[in-house]
Amino acid sequence: MASRSDLAVVGGAGHVGLPLSILFAQKGKRVLIHDINTAALDTISHGRLPFLERDAEPLLKAALAAGRVQVSDDPASLAGIPILIVTIGTPIDEFLNPATKSFVQCFERLLPHLSAGQLVVLRSTIYPGETDWLDQYLRQRGKRLLVAYCPERIVQGHAIEELQSLPQIVSGTTPPAAARAAQLFRLFTTDIVRLEPMEAEFAKLFCNAYRYIQFAATNQFYMMAHSAGLDYYRVLAGMKTKYARMRDLPGAGLSAGPCLLKDTMQLSAFYNNTFSLGTTAMLINEGLPLYVVDHLAQQYDLSQLTVGLLGMAFKAESDDPRSSLSYKLKKVLRFRAKRVLTTDPYVQDPELRPLEEVIAQSDLLILCIPHQVYRNIELQGKPVVDIWNFFDRGGRIVAGQSARQAQRARRRPASIRA
Repeated sequence: MASRSDLAVVGGAGHVGLPLSILFAQKGKRVLIHDINTAALDTISHGRLPFLERDAEPLLKAALAAGRVQVSDDPASLAGIPILIVTIGTPIDEFLNPATKSFVQCFERLLPHLSAGQLVVLRSTIYPGETDWLDQYLRQRGKRLLVAYCPERIVQGHAIEELQSLPQIVSGTTPPAAARAAQLFRLFTTDIVRLEPMEAEFAKLFCNAYRYIQFAATNQFYMMAHSAGLDYYRVLAGMKTKYARMRDLPGAGLSAGPCLLKDTMQLSAFYNNTFSLGTTAMLINEGLPLYVVDHLAQQYDLSQLTVGLLGMAFKAESDDPRSSLSYKLKKVLRFRAKRVLTTDPYVQDPELRPLEEVIAQSDLLILCIPHQVYRNIELQGKPVVDIWNFFDRGGRIVAGQSARQAQRARRRPASIRA
């Protein structure tokens, strides 16, 4: 298997690795997808994706039919493959500090099967200095490999499009490593941006931290305007109308996911926990669910109400619930509300219920994530928290009839409600 592959993607069954593998195969490369998630590998081998990724599944089926994609959970299958792309990043631990253990364990597994001259491309977010550390780690163990860091900057779910439209940052611990990595990614784009490894590591972290700070700015503006009794979205529209300098300010909403908070906290750890702007952004974004619940508690006796949460993924049109603030909101409400019901058209969770059931049984609804399938749903007159302004009601914490009215209406027989 190894001798027939042009490249291998380690962690290739994940959100970063799988679209990359599929696109390399679509460009004519013979790709080995290596992962320890055997269930995901089995799904992939049958031509299906284990998660939502726009335009990817037809390309996967075509690549499998052409024999350009293989899967394996055996690290020995990587021996002799000239290019290894590693999509294992650096998570954070319970203290919001970088946890490099999984990164080190990955290379400990791979080490016996690595050989001189292989190009190792790191792809996911890593802690500053980790590329150079890996180069030294390999050399100390007698492995003379070419090590590069070429970060992905795609929007999850749109990788196939963005891999071919965005510039690619390329760095290497040696000029030959950088040159080979640049040659590899020219299959996708002619826009190659050359940086040194630590520059590239910071570039990736800065991108995600800046986006997280943008969300914190609009979320705090939202809370200020709401506390003053104003429609934030009227203010936002007024600010942005024919005023290009404000075009990048997003709307308010639950801002989380597997990257933004994590990468912001990695920068904070690197800077001796003095990245005050990032820490403040974390407090604002993570505090928005608490703000919502506190304002609801000022209006209603939540202990007597059933609250329905619409959308449990970390963002719209995604099936990924990792680090979703919807689950934080759920935990908080379990202490305050009589009952909490949850629904999502994409997420796999045994506690989720059908949308119609959640709406019917809830006294109060919170739109956590604005999936497009919710655009024209019948809310049965229930009060709705919609900080996204998805339903064009001004982003108020509560809109529509009172929760008490909704509760009474739900308890009346259908013939009376009609």
